[in-house]
Amino acid sequence: MFSLVVRAASALLTLAVIAIAPHARAQPPARPNVLIILADDLGYADISVHGSRDIPTPNIDALAAGGVRCTNGYVSGTYCSPTRAGLLTGRYQQRFGHEFNPHAGPVEVRGLSTAETTIADRFRAAGYKTGVIGKWHLGTDERFHPLNRGFDEFYGFLTGSHDYFISEDKAQSPIVRGRQVEQIDGYLTDVLAREANSFVDRHRNDPFFLYLAFNAVHTPMHATDEHLAKFAQIADPRRRIHAAMTAALDDAVGKVLSQLRESGLEQNTLVFFLSDNGGPTNKFAQNASRNDPLRGSKGDTWEGGIRVPFIVRWPAALPQGKTLDQPVIQLDILPTALAAAGVEAKPEWRLDGVNLLPLLKGQTTAPPHETLYWRFGNHFAVRQGDWKVVRTWDNDRPQLFNLAADISETTDLSAREPQRLERMLAVWKSWNSELAPPAWPANHPLEGDPSVRPAAKGAGKNR
Repeated sequence: MFSLVVRAASALLTLAVIAIAPHARAQPPARPNVLIILADDLGYADISVHGSRDIPTPNIDALAAGGVRCTNGYVSGTYCSPTRAGLLTGRYQQRFGHEFNPHAGPVEVRGLSTAETTIADRFRAAGYKTGVIGKWHLGTDERFHPLNRGFDEFYGFLTGSHDYFISEDKAQSPIVRGRQVEQIDGYLTDVLAREANSFVDRHRNDPFFLYLAFNAVHTPMHATDEHLAKFAQIADPRRRIHAAMTAALDDAVGKVLSQLRESGLEQNTLVFFLSDNGGPTNKFAQNASRNDPLRGSKGDTWEGGIRVPFIVRWPAALPQGKTLDQPVIQLDILPTALAAAGVEAKPEWRLDGVNLLPLLKGQTTAPPHETLYWRFGNHFAVRQGDWKVVRTWDNDRPQLFNLAADISETTDLSAREPQRLERMLAVWKSWNSELAPPAWPANHPLEGDPSVRPAAKGAGKNR
């Protein structure tokens, strides 16, 4: 009798499991963690997956192999701070006056407008733990502090560059945890990776949003002896130091990705990797970047100033080893990441970025943007399809290029296609009419950025 009861109970349990199994399978996966890794001044051709022959970057390459590599990935700024303002808001930063690096004007004005809502604000409202590690460069006044802009945690520095070995007062700004000054122990790129891993470990049971903004490979050009030794064969000392710093960046990226894997978080973490602008390649540049085959440098509206390495990986949801050729821009990261977290962007947010998930998943092949725009002082660009109009800082005459046939922007087609040129200029002028004036003046020439000015005495020290 007891045996019959046991068998009957077992049968009922089996039926119950079968009955609920379809419903269990239908449950949506846990909300993904989101990690944005932003490199600084990394050239388009400074990683091996983009053709670098003298600087192997196995960890960044592996990230691309495990996700989607966007070959037409853009940023909305030609310099550090404007790109960051666009990244954190999903809006063209010129709409709220963040057109230039915040190097001139009253300090209480120079920062990410407090009228703007950040990606961290959005994620915190959705129940995520939020953190930023590394370079802020969105204002040093208290009102612009990361802890006042949606981030629960901050470790890094507030200005645009930092010594890689020194955290004392003689550095441009101190390294802080929250608002508490700390001394760094080691090479700054390694320290930032270590802090990122600590954040991941502490929040492994929470959905988290982490913005990891390395200052590598921005000036000053400092490298460890360990990494320099790997590139003794490079004759150009500038390129050798740049290679060593890039290798250290790649190692740091690898450490963070390993932490995700070892924590069991790799599959359901959405990772974005990109640079804030093109690499500095002009005659003043200290760090010997390469943007081949793109023309131009950091600070330009040529492709070399605005097209950057751009990789997206989410093993649980996106294909692996995919190459995406449709133009995308860093403004798309905010709506894409929020959509992955189940947060739909609202019209009143007035975003310029769009949700890329359908494109990344292969559910559509339609270009996400009809038009992309740039403005930086008196030079600008506009792209529609394969066509691009450029006006550079040293040439008042707009030029027209077909990027599909001429990725290096060598052949101006404006004389052959005058009507197309005028149509595209009209579209750009309409967009330009919507923008705010700069909230602070430019610090020209070349925005006063040390990475594109002649090297200062002692700028090449290493350890």
